[in-house]
Amino acid sequence: QVQLVESGGGLVQAGGSLKLSCAASGSIFSINTMCWYRQAPGKQRELVARITSGGSTNYADSVKGRITISGDNAKNTVYLQMSSLKPEDTAVYYCKLTTTDYSGRGTIYWGKGTLVTVSS
Repeated sequence: QVQLVESGGGLVQAGGSLKLSCAASGSIFSINTMCWYRQAPGKQRELVARITSGGSTNYADSVKGRITISGDNAKNTVYLQMSSLKPEDTAVYYCKLTTTDYSGRGTIYWGKGTLVTVSS
């Protein structure tokens, strides 16, 4: 069983910064990607950033230049450094992990989310 634990959310003023962490634990054979999604009240969950096991990254257009995703393979941890935060960044941020087991079967895991609130 794999567990994801997010941390680092909180209340910040517009223009401020936060760093989110997501640590994966449990039986992990191979990680494919680690992602951050977010869901604002009344809106659909959307992809914020993705990083592959090889270090390739991609970002939603709305966060490019303000948010950086990074990973620590040794710790099975992914980070989301957010700066120049805007009130529209307010959301619950979720970590998503995709893995492959020894037989090649893929599995998706989600964290429970961490709330980020940006005040104007």
